[in-house]
Amino acid sequence: MSSVPPFLIFLAGALVVPFLRRVPMVRAAWLLLIPVAGALNLWGLPEGYQLQYEFLGYTLTPVRTVDRLSLLFGYLFHLAAFIGIVYSLHLGKGDRPSVQYASAVVYAGSGLGAVFAGDFITLFVFWELLGVSSVFLIWARRTPRAIAAGMRYLIVHVGSGVVLLAGAMVHAHGTGSLDFGQMELRGLAAWLVFLAFGVKAAFPLLHTWLVDAYPEGTPTGTVFLSTFTTKTAVYALVRGFPGEEYLIYIGAAMACFPIFYAVIENDLRRTLSYSMINQIGFMVCGIGVGSTLAINGVVAQVFNHVIFKQLLFMSMGAVMYVTGKTRASDLGGLWRSMPWTTAFCIVGAASISAVPLFNGFVSKSMIMSSLLEGHHYWVWPFMLLASAGVVEHAGIKIPYFAFFARDSGIRTREAPLNMLLAMGIGAAVCLGIGIWPDLLYGMLPYPVDYEPYTYTHVLTQIQLLCFAIGAVAAFHLWKLYPAEIPSVNLDVDWVYRRGAVRVTRWTGSVVAAIDGVFRGRVLDTVDRTLRGAFRTHGPRGILARTWPAGSMVLWVSILLAAFLFLQFI
Repeated sequence: MSSVPPFLIFLAGALVVPFLRRVPMVRAAWLLLIPVAGALNLWGLPEGYQLQYEFLGYTLTPVRTVDRLSLLFGYLFHLAAFIGIVYSLHLGKGDRPSVQYASAVVYAGSGLGAVFAGDFITLFVFWELLGVSSVFLIWARRTPRAIAAGMRYLIVHVGSGVVLLAGAMVHAHGTGSLDFGQMELRGLAAWLVFLAFGVKAAFPLLHTWLVDAYPEGTPTGTVFLSTFTTKTAVYALVRGFPGEEYLIYIGAAMACFPIFYAVIENDLRRTLSYSMINQIGFMVCGIGVGSTLAINGVVAQVFNHVIFKQLLFMSMGAVMYVTGKTRASDLGGLWRSMPWTTAFCIVGAASISAVPLFNGFVSKSMIMSSLLEGHHYWVWPFMLLASAGVVEHAGIKIPYFAFFARDSGIRTREAPLNMLLAMGIGAAVCLGIGIWPDLLYGMLPYPVDYEPYTYTHVLTQIQLLCFAIGAVAAFHLWKLYPAEIPSVNLDVDWVYRRGAVRVTRWTGSVVAAIDGVFRGRVLDTVDRTLRGAFRTHGPRGILARTWPAGSMVLWVSILLAAFLFLQFI
């Protein structure tokens, strides 16, 4: 087992899933076995293990030298896949379970493949497979909005892969190597790779695919979607661009701007999607700092974020499953019908808000401390503001409007047992790491010399929490808090979803007009000439001839001339 690449167990296991659709119990056991067997295989991989082979004169490394960074991401992806599979075991025939299960397993395996990839070709293959496999978790919902959002999602991620491949080819041409490792942000190759990573990490202006597609996924599909794509991009940034100063400013922007959208957003799963960008901003900012403390904080935050974000998406997925609703204006009072789901959602909200004794506190404070340690004093207040925003839109808004607020009159059943079990596992991890942070600190890439539960750290965070809660209460009392009303909030995706369509139509009309003039004046003249030369008869128009030999000779000549011109220009 110790010689099996980590991703291979998932990809091979996914091939079997469709053949077990007639025996649901066996299929469930098989699905649970895949991440368990994968974790045991990963545990057996010795540190320093790698897999290489020669291909067309290049050395490809499907499994890079195993180190603490790749191992931690590997364990995290196995744990997240296990929780997601447990959460999805209720799927019935109407949910297209074989599609969702197979897609989710391939998706998780693709994330593992990208984490352990040591060369750009292997990284590109799994980079594209991440997008292709995960889109079915959106399309499985089978609504017109989900189909359209999935198509946009697929185009963006395939485009990201094309940019990554272009950067890899330029890099190989300049260096003679396809090895993927730390790069300096200089030259075309590095910028192309950086842009490809930025698309999947949801950099500002490149982020709209996330808030467009994730809320349209199935209740179980969005749990998987929240785990692998963006975290794989964060891992790639840690590998490729640690200490790159641009990332500090990009991360600060990512942490701040989504809080304004999240406050006014009515769809709670879309609110969580904006919240995800906010949290990734902390990670990107820490990567830009690049110190040992910052990188440890980033990796710890990635681990914790996957768990508490899964927990929040699972709670909202459970609400969606039993009520069919996700808008805050339609919900409220569900704590009476769904007490366990309510409790688990509150644990996730406390974790993402970095409340002491929950896992978010022991990792986010590392990133904030690294900013001060690196003398980034003017960035620190913006990140503090972003931290307060998290408390409002994820720590308060999500549980309050879903389960409390007003009584919507909805009386329903509790979530299925498998959903509660998955949420219970996630909540236990949030509390366990929050109370015993050394469980996580012992797996981080560098030795940890950091104590989260100091008087200063705890007092600072409690003050921040009190300020954020007080601000929300004051806005409610003064009636300044945005009302939860059914609405559509415009983001920068309007540019290509509306503006670009108009530009395309205008361009098409201009091209059509030019084409009409060209056909009317130039081609008619050529047509008359050819009629006289070849003495053919037929319908008017150079491409509508009964005997096309003369036309074909002309067009072949034109294309050949154009080719020679472009070849030797």
